[in-house]
This record gives sequence, structure tokens and C-alpha cells, in this order.
Amino acid sequence: MRFDTRRMVASALFSKPERRRFLGAFLTAALLILAASVTSKGAELSSETLKAWDVYIQTQSARVAKYSDAAPFLWSDQSPDRLRRLHNGDIVVARVGENPHRVPRGLIHHWIGAIFLSGARLDDVLSVVRNYGKYKDFYGPNIIESRVFRQTDTEDTFSLRMLNKAVVAKFALDTEFQDTFTRMDENKWYSISYTTGENYSLADEHEAPADTGRGFIWRLYSISRFEQRDGGVYVELEAVALSRDVPGALRWLIDPIVCRTSRSSMQVSLQKRERAVLEISRAARDKKHNTPATSAFSNTLLPAAVQSGLLP
Repeated sequence: MRFDTRRMVASALFSKPERRRFLGAFLTAALLILAASVTSKGAELSSETLKAWDVYIQTQSARVAKYSDAAPFLWSDQSPDRLRRLHNGDIVVARVGENPHRVPRGLIHHWIGAIFLSGARLDDVLSVVRNYGKYKDFYGPNIIESRVFRQTDTEDTFSLRMLNKAVVAKFALDTEFQDTFTRMDENKWYSISYTTGENYSLADEHEAPADTGRGFIWRLYSISRFEQRDGGVYVELEAVALSRDVPGALRWLIDPIVCRTSRSSMQVSLQKRERAVLEISRAARDKKHNTPATSAFSNTLLPAAVQSGLLP
């Protein structure tokens, strides 16, 4: 029989309520240290961090360039179990590689998610994805402002203000996106989105210059894939973000929180996209049959608790 000496000593020295108070005080102190670290001024993006990010993104872009080769277009097709779960109505979310991937003075967060929109059409999905002026309606309250600057057949430029309730602070991220769309065939499209952004603190209404400020998010990059088949549309989203690093002594505490919120935020983003497509499809059917407009928003409930993470 094995004995945990440390547990025996702790039990002898402290009662159960005292141990709970001690643990609570320890976690509170850890969060206060984290708050002092991540909210301090001067979290500037270094050239070393940016170089590591550029190398990582170049690798992802090279992978995208191979979509026309024999490799499967969809991540979903790489696993029969993944396809089964999607057809059962699940949203599948996973980390990509080492996550977070540590680089000099920074972290790269890379997640992928997929959803199958049964009965949807590719045109409806793309009309939602490229309707940036309504993003604050589709993805609110996480997106509080959206604006289109330029839009062509294959390239879009737009800006978003994304509200983010992080672990220890609430802030908004003002970003300008460049989105490029590629049509592979009648039923397959993919897009690549890249941005630089600024952190905006709601606490003091102070807008930080680009690549300075809090360092919660410095860069965003995403790959979206769309394929119509099997009676619906497969939608996949890869989201990559660059942020400042977390102090080593607190990684054991913060990494699981970042993981949970990132996963949940990806799920909510895909759920909201599904809801917006349902709204567009229903409005089109109502117009075709001259029936009063109805709303998919009133029939779809989203997890209210998820208002944090790296994604809108």
C-alpha cells in the first residue's frame, strides 16, 4: 500500500475548510500575477516573434497551395469517425499540432473545426460568409461593428471590432482583413484571410498603436473550406492567432483555460455561421412562396457562457 506523504502532512496541518481557503488564495494570487503581467503596458511585438509567425504562416500557405493535388481537400475526409460525427449533427473541433506553439516571446494558437450543414446550398453559405456588413448581426455580441471597404469576385477587404472577454480583462480588437477566395470547381471553394490589428482597451478607452498595447492578439490568419455534397455543405475553419507569451510559472494554470475557451469559441463561431445560413435559406423560401418572414434566430439557442477565447 502506497502513502502520499505530502497529502498526509497537509491533512495533519490543515483542516478541509482551511485547505480550500488556501487553494482559493493561491489561485487568486496566481490570477493577480497573471493580470499584472498581461495587462501591463509595453507588450510590443518583437521582430523575432514576427519572423517566427511569418515562417509558420508560410508553411500553412504552402499546404493550401497543394489543394489541387491528390491529398484530401477536407480535413473531415481524413477520418470516417469524423464524417460520422458531422452527419450526426456534431461540431468537431481539434488542435492542430503543438498548441499553443511557443515562439520567442509569443504563442501561436492553431485550431480547426468542422460542421455539416444538411440541406444547405453552397451559394447560401458563401453569401453569409461574404456579407461582412451583417457580421455584427450574425456573430454578435462578439462582433460589435463591421464595415466593408472593397469587394470583388475573389477579394474582399473589411474591418471588424471584436469584443473579447479574456481570462483577466475585457478588450476589443480592431482589425482590418484581407480575404481571398478560390474556386476549385463547381462545388468546392476555399478562402484565406489575413490581418494585422490593434488592441483597444474598454477600461480606459485608449486605442493602442498597432503591434503594441496588451498583446492579447497581434496577428490573425484563417483558412476556410467549403464543399457541397452528400445533401448539404461541409464547412471547415482553421484559425491561427499570435499572442504574447504566458509567464512560465503560470502555464500550468493558464494553458487549460486558453484551450477550453479557444475550443468553445470555435464551436460557437461555427454554430453562429450555421444559424446565419438557416436564416438566409428560410428568408429565401419565404420570399419564393410569398409567406410571412420567419426567423431562425428565435429557434436556435447558443451557449451563453462562451464569450471568451481567441475567436469571434
